[in-house]
Amino acid sequence: MNNNQKDRFQTAWKQITRFFQNEKTQKNARVTYQVIWNLTLILIIVGVLGFSFAGGVGAGYFAALVNDEPVRSKEDLKKDIYNYEETSEVYFADKVYMGKLKSDLDREEVSIDKISDHLKNAVIATEDEYFYEHDGVVPKAILRAIYQEFSNASVQSGGSTLTQQLIKNQVLTNEVSFDRKAKEILLALRVEKFFEKEEILETYLNVSTLGRNSSGQNIAGVQAAAEGIFGVEAKDLTLPQSAFIAGLPQSPFGYTPYTQQGKLKDNLEPGINRMKTVLKRMHSNGYITKEQYDKAIAYDITKDFIGKKALPSEKYPWLTYEIEKRSIEILSVSLAKEDGYEEKDLENDDLKEQYLALADRKLRQNGYKIYTTINKKIYNKMQEVTKNYPNFGYDKTAQVVDPDTKEMKTVSEPVEAGAILIENKTGKIISFVGGRDFKREQTNHATSSLRSNGSTMKPLLVYGPGIELGKISPGSVSANVPISIPAGKMWRPGNYGGGSYTGVTTAREALKNSYNIPAALFYMKIINQNPASYLEKMGFSTVAKEDYSNPAMSLGAMTNGVTVEENVNAFGTFANSGEFIDAYMIDKIVSKDGEVIYEHKTKPVKVFSPQTAYLTIDMMRDVVNSGTAASVRNRLAFSSDWAGKTGTSQNYWDAWFVATNPNVSFGTWLGYDTPKSLQGTYNGLEYNKRNMYYWADLMNAAYKVDPKLVDPDKRFEMPGGIVSRSFCGVSGLLPSSSCQKAGLVKSDLFIAKYAPSRADNSFIDGQYVSVGSKRYAALPQTPGEFTSGGFMLNPESFGDIGLKYVDDPGALIPGGEKFGNVVGTKAKLYDNGKAPDALSITVSNNKISWGLHPEGDVVGYRVYKNGGKVASINAGDNLVYTAGSGGSYYVTAVDIVGKESAPSQRVETGAKKTSAKAEAKDKDKDNKSKDSTKNKDNIANEKIDTEEKKPDSKEENVTAEKDKDANNTDKEDTGKDTNIDKETDQNTDQNKDTDKAEEEEEE
Repeated sequence: MNNNQKDRFQTAWKQITRFFQNEKTQKNARVTYQVIWNLTLILIIVGVLGFSFAGGVGAGYFAALVNDEPVRSKEDLKKDIYNYEETSEVYFADKVYMGKLKSDLDREEVSIDKISDHLKNAVIATEDEYFYEHDGVVPKAILRAIYQEFSNASVQSGGSTLTQQLIKNQVLTNEVSFDRKAKEILLALRVEKFFEKEEILETYLNVSTLGRNSSGQNIAGVQAAAEGIFGVEAKDLTLPQSAFIAGLPQSPFGYTPYTQQGKLKDNLEPGINRMKTVLKRMHSNGYITKEQYDKAIAYDITKDFIGKKALPSEKYPWLTYEIEKRSIEILSVSLAKEDGYEEKDLENDDLKEQYLALADRKLRQNGYKIYTTINKKIYNKMQEVTKNYPNFGYDKTAQVVDPDTKEMKTVSEPVEAGAILIENKTGKIISFVGGRDFKREQTNHATSSLRSNGSTMKPLLVYGPGIELGKISPGSVSANVPISIPAGKMWRPGNYGGGSYTGVTTAREALKNSYNIPAALFYMKIINQNPASYLEKMGFSTVAKEDYSNPAMSLGAMTNGVTVEENVNAFGTFANSGEFIDAYMIDKIVSKDGEVIYEHKTKPVKVFSPQTAYLTIDMMRDVVNSGTAASVRNRLAFSSDWAGKTGTSQNYWDAWFVATNPNVSFGTWLGYDTPKSLQGTYNGLEYNKRNMYYWADLMNAAYKVDPKLVDPDKRFEMPGGIVSRSFCGVSGLLPSSSCQKAGLVKSDLFIAKYAPSRADNSFIDGQYVSVGSKRYAALPQTPGEFTSGGFMLNPESFGDIGLKYVDDPGALIPGGEKFGNVVGTKAKLYDNGKAPDALSITVSNNKISWGLHPEGDVVGYRVYKNGGKVASINAGDNLVYTAGSGGSYYVTAVDIVGKESAPSQRVETGAKKTSAKAEAKDKDKDNKSKDSTKNKDNIANEKIDTEEKKPDSKEENVTAEKDKDANNTDKEDTGKDTNIDKETDQNTDQNKDTDKAEEEEEE
């Protein structure tokens, strides 16, 4: 500063000093000070009053916002915040984990002590850094959020603590409003008052929405995220994995690495960048060191993402849907009972649908644990066998309605399969086969598909009930010849091809060989005692009213059909000594809190006596050992005490085999979804053997997994009250001396009180003739040279074997080794009123032969040499005569009343030839012989039996062929690869009630 500037400053300072020292100036200053001070006091007072007013208004406004929010107790809040959806889990038998049921949201609860510390710290650092300091809300964060809202700031940082987010997710809604925000603040404060910080954090970690898992499901909760994204438990998450999951809540479906199909996204950068942000916040908040941070930032998290994981519904589709269906049915009943209803009330369709829907929702949201009876290893092995089995048969075309266009289209249908394995004593369903390809056809062919069960019905409806009612025993005798049964329209069941007729047969033989006619006749003996009620006792749920009176039910002709499960389950009744135990798959349902919601309890139903059950089992043993199912023995890898039954429905639409041993019952079914014939060979096997081989292959697979289950050491044991008795094989009565002489005595087992007590009296001595393989009573005029002595059997004396339905009583005794020299007295031939026509003969190597005479009344043949009779040959013998040294031969036919035909042409034997003179001489002798025969005929005609033929009777042309039917019996399957015994039900009238009757071809 120079001297001039210094002088100016000093002059100015003096002027200012003089101004303030001036008395006037000082007076004015005092007045001004008073005014300013008063104004300041006024402003302070007004400010305080204004703030108080604004605070009061704000408080009043807040109170108005939460006015309708109830004051919640700790119990209410606990119920609300812990009430979150959790996916139900399913287990195989022995608590082997299967997976989670399909739901809209996959969630699994986990306790705080089983969650990685890295994950807990990552969530706090990212979502609520003051979590352990605040009381539920952070005021400055709320003010900041309010300011951003009113100023419409581009950055919205939010003001919600973890507690507030928990309230928003579990108690309130996501609605954006001051009303909801006010309630959120109020409830957050109450939650912090009632619950510890660790409880709040645990709940938050269990409810947060976290994108999708590797199955494409939406997930919530860190346990589901850890398993679904990285394939680990929440407690085992690494630092990078924890940071990745902690970053998901901000944008779950933006950051999730998986698509809806469960595939990895092409662009994973958004989620990875978010993970890095979380790691940075963890470091800045002191949760991790710089070294941990650097290592985690550099880590390639993409290599931890697991590949696509199939849900149980994808890996075990038939099983999963079956478990869901049964669980929903069980829960619907439980829920209805909780509401005061009884199970029978659910017969109301509307009420039932209501509770089924409720049960379905709870099943997918309440986190149940469902324990089943299915053996995982056996189930998997059976699916593998089915996938690789080479002998199902040919695909066939079918016309079906296109679900989209509603127009008919042609599709190719393969042979489908169904099978089920049930433990007898408990009813547990151990395994099943629902079909061959779920993607092609979703129908469960083991539990849902209804089909005719063919001859597998016989033990259930005919033999079992018949034995129980005292009308049938294994030794009971029945006709096995063509019959006609009145049933609205005439029903004419038949054995396969119209053959397999044996005259009479026992119940044991009929079941063993699957003869249809005896089964039908046995059924007619008990049909008025409602045998179909036994089916309902054994769990058949589809028996219709009309089934009770339909004779064709005896061969499996149900109105609605039956499932494989119910059919096989019923066979277990015999293994359980006559008690039916309903099959089940759901063993137990437990809530997420450990409460047992449902547990299966076995309720046996008494159906048969132990004696009836054993006798039926013993008869079915023969089916497997030497009958229509004998081929399974050589196919099985083990030996067991099996008893079973084969079956085929009408037109060969269905092939069945069901068998039981002391431990398990197992059955298989083959058929087309749109019924078509299975008949014909495939890979050299007929349909019935293809099914039995499939049955054996499945059982072999089960045996490898659990041999003790499917191959028990014990056998079926005979109970008391059963005796062995001899009986006559044509009447079932105690054998008489005549029956013994005829060689027709048999023996079998009987329930003691139903053993035969009346002696057979149907035999008398008599004479018969043989024509082909049949026998007929001789007439008084019949030449003795063609008759044989034997026992005459009058069918009228044993009408109990079904005589009134038999078309031809004479066919009951068809002859052959089985019946020795027995013939029915009504089995007669009738004279056709003329002498037989001449025969045609041939000679070769000195053997003269001819065919059976075409006229039905011829009973024998006479052989002449050089005009003299040298032999008489019965029509039932070999029609061959061995000639001696040279000579001239011819043959004549003789009928039932002795009339003889003209000579056949002459044939020469040996080297010597007949001269013309000798031939003329022989011709002269023939004429004289013919005249003599005519004279005898005239005398014999006066004595001819005058018995008239019935108006509708037909002359049986027994000599047209060697009675193919008589010898066309069902052959037993000896286990060799030959197509043998077959059974059928031919309904010639195509009656509506019987059009499903079995037309069966068995092995």
